[in-house]
Amino acid sequence: MAGTDTIGAVMTTVSIMGSTGSIGTQTLDVIAAAGGRYEVDSLGAHGGNVAALAAQAELVRPRTVALADSSKASELKELLPAGVHLEAGPDALADVCASAEIVVNGVVGFAGLGVTMASLAAGRRLALANKESLIAAGPVVQPLRDTPGAELIPVDSEHCAVHQCLRSSADGHGRGLSSIVLTASGGPFRGRSLDDLAGVTVEQALAHPTWAMGPKITVDSSTLVNKGLEVIEAHELFGVAYDDIEVVVHPTSIVHSMATFADGATIAQLSLPDMRLPIGYALAWPDRFESAFGAMDFSKPLDLHFEPPNHDAFPCLRLAYDAGWRGGTAPAWFSAANEVAVDAFLSGRIRWVDIAAVNSAALDRWPGAAADSVEAVLEADAQARRVAADLVTVREGAS
Repeated sequence: MAGTDTIGAVMTTVSIMGSTGSIGTQTLDVIAAAGGRYEVDSLGAHGGNVAALAAQAELVRPRTVALADSSKASELKELLPAGVHLEAGPDALADVCASAEIVVNGVVGFAGLGVTMASLAAGRRLALANKESLIAAGPVVQPLRDTPGAELIPVDSEHCAVHQCLRSSADGHGRGLSSIVLTASGGPFRGRSLDDLAGVTVEQALAHPTWAMGPKITVDSSTLVNKGLEVIEAHELFGVAYDDIEVVVHPTSIVHSMATFADGATIAQLSLPDMRLPIGYALAWPDRFESAFGAMDFSKPLDLHFEPPNHDAFPCLRLAYDAGWRGGTAPAWFSAANEVAVDAFLSGRIRWVDIAAVNSAALDRWPGAAADSVEAVLEADAQARRVAADLVTVREGAS
């Protein structure tokens, strides 16, 4: 699978799924900065921006391009450079991703589950930015992590930070770990009361103060759903009990997360907010990427202010903990309902405060199913979406 550059050096092959999104485009930036160390074997996207996908293919000349939306296959085929193979269909991304040594999963939402499972089952290194697949299907995904050769390196800045902190333990995996602390920027509405948030707009919710991300994850950051999902993901990634995972608000986004050990020592990972750092970390693992992203200047004043989250104004954080504590398919149910609610908010059908209301009412309707198979997770996802859609319709009609 490894390629060679013009002077014969071996290059590591990379598949980038969700390539036209924020993580995908920044992965291409990181690869460009690596000076020929990596070769893009395949690109994949759902099809929202066919022209962007074709432009990426023109730039890096992958062996294969995957498109989930087969209805746009003819349009894309006309735009692709000669020699680039096209795979189209709902399973295309999962089908092609494992052809490379490293798979970057930047697919947004539950749709990334297939890429996660295919990558681990094939024994590849998975650079995981798609938190929903592990959150929704953690019990199903976990056995695949034991596949020979399989590695899961988190790309979320917070989980990448924890991963780095755990390297400081004697076994490099967190022996003696007492608890972890996930930091949250607080989003664009930090400091506001629940009453203040009744009339916030889509534009305001998308104006994140420190991170440049896609619309869905940016809205999730504004409601703290994103941080709640990260709590569930941390539980799955590192095997830490929910009671030992704390969330604190850190507005400057310099400390990306911390790990506290049994002797009282706390290890933190600090850098300026730049997603290219965790992407480079995942690509270079177990080495360090040679280009510096997010490097800090310690000659300048440093704000390490922390504060507790406001659960009254941002109830979605507690709802995510609740879904995690319930277990089974509850995290999948909560994640799916939230996707529906966020989409409804972005399209102007419901208010920002209605996202939490829909998520809460949907979680109350969770049937208590176990997450003992992919089919069970898929059914929970589908059922939760139907429930949430009905709840959205009710709230839309009441407004």
